[in-house]
Amino acid sequence: MILTERQRDSLREVINIAFGRAASSLSELTGHRIIIDVPQVSIYSIGELTPTLEGMVKDEIATVHQIFTGRLSGDALLILDYKGAAALTGLLTDEDIDAIDVSTKEVLIEVGNKLLNACLGTFGNMLQVHITFSVPKFHLSELNDMLNTLVIGKEELRYALLIATEFKIKNSEIGGYLVIVLGVGSLDRLLEAIEKLG
Repeated sequence: MILTERQRDSLREVINIAFGRAASSLSELTGHRIIIDVPQVSIYSIGELTPTLEGMVKDEIATVHQIFTGRLSGDALLILDYKGAAALTGLLTDEDIDAIDVSTKEVLIEVGNKLLNACLGTFGNMLQVHITFSVPKFHLSELNDMLNTLVIGKEELRYALLIATEFKIKNSEIGGYLVIVLGVGSLDRLLEAIEKLG
């Protein structure tokens, strides 16, 4: 599915506002100035998502996954490669981190939770609908294993909003991806609301 230039710009603008809120809340939490940029926004069918992400993320990945329900419903995920996840946690906690353990996991869940909630909360406000969030879950897995869980057992035609992100902290940049998987009805409602912003 191809976004019009106007839809893409409006989506990027809305997501930038949401990420600004998340960054400010993470900055308060960690005591470090954090900027979260949105370099790129695209929409793919769920079938196109796997080959697209395979070209961007290699090997083991760290994922924070949240299910959301309401008039806008689907799955939201923050995806970082293993090295990026460890580096981001290290920057946020001022520690040298090589491996992801229980305390590292908690930091990443908090980052994912703030980012996903800010983004979905902003969409909910735009559409003037209430969105309910599940408790975020953390996974370390191969990319394919994680993507398969999104495809299995879902009847409805689904699309993935893929948002490239960049965390800027202490002169370091760490890239990641936010993936929001929506049924066709939810996506239509979102794009309709986006159109009205223009």
